[in-house]
Amino acid sequence: MDVAHCCLEGNADAVEFCPIDSFHHVLAASTYTLEEGDLPSRKGSISLFNVTADKGGTLELFHRADTAGIFDIKWSPVRGNVGPLLGQADADGCLRIHQLEGSEDGGNTLREMTGEKVSSSMCLYLDWNPSGTSITVGLSNGSVLINSLAESQLETVQEWKAHDFEVWTTSFDIHQPDLVYTGSDDCKFSCWDLRDGPSKLAFQNSNVHKMGVCCIVKSPDEPNTVLTGSYDEILRVWDVRSTSKPVNESSICLGGGVWRIKYHPHVQGSVLAACMHNGFAIVKIGDKEAQVVETYSKHDSLAYGADWQKGERNTSVIATCSFYDKLLRIWMPKGVSIA
Repeated sequence: MDVAHCCLEGNADAVEFCPIDSFHHVLAASTYTLEEGDLPSRKGSISLFNVTADKGGTLELFHRADTAGIFDIKWSPVRGNVGPLLGQADADGCLRIHQLEGSEDGGNTLREMTGEKVSSSMCLYLDWNPSGTSITVGLSNGSVLINSLAESQLETVQEWKAHDFEVWTTSFDIHQPDLVYTGSDDCKFSCWDLRDGPSKLAFQNSNVHKMGVCCIVKSPDEPNTVLTGSYDEILRVWDVRSTSKPVNESSICLGGGVWRIKYHPHVQGSVLAACMHNGFAIVKIGDKEAQVVETYSKHDSLAYGADWQKGERNTSVIATCSFYDKLLRIWMPKGVSIA
């Protein structure tokens, strides 16, 4: 069921609902637009919306800020001293942290709390550790950074050459935060142990993905399960105790490059996938197999950004965005039963 939609002022590439209590209605959307010419530039923006799905549904813009072109945004899982924190990875090689300030019933605004140029390469992806004290960043030169955040200050504490090409995804293991997963255009799916030094591989698989690895997500419920998405259109299910090959029976072709995967906040095994050239899909990950239970095809461009609204246990609300048509949509699926 469609709830609301709007067009952003740039190419839409990421949407993230705030995970912090009392702010679950807040949605962040980012853009990346390459302006060609004699002096090409990469420009972007962050827009914040109030989202409600009841009483007809609303999508109300309450803040917008121009930035460098943004590749990724993520809310911290832990609230800051004043309000929720939003991380930004951008084309200028900067990692920026914004803080949502204001009252919980309205009047919020986003203020840049700190920012650092962490690389001369582009920052393509970021992820927070579960305690909100560290951020991992993937770079266009194949390197990965670990940045600490303490007393509103960012500091790069580790950096290493992890891949041969662009690092499109890097994420902390939510059950073992000393482990960091990375994926790249070199088709390698890797895991690194931060306790053993920045270049210590825990494991690496370079034989299975036929094209670049776009996203890696750890299951919040199954501590040995990791999902990967790839340009080769396959969502793969892995058991980290045996990484020579994925759990093949549970892997599934989604008909488009799997750019993002998001686990449902409450329904175990239900994931939302952004499938680039094939819209969006909701996939049920079972013990024996994975199956598509619903698709959404009301975007007319590259399906990039996707997220579930947090906190609402009796409904499922989804935000999705597509790139060239600059479209942001809020919708409710039919096929996700609330456990």
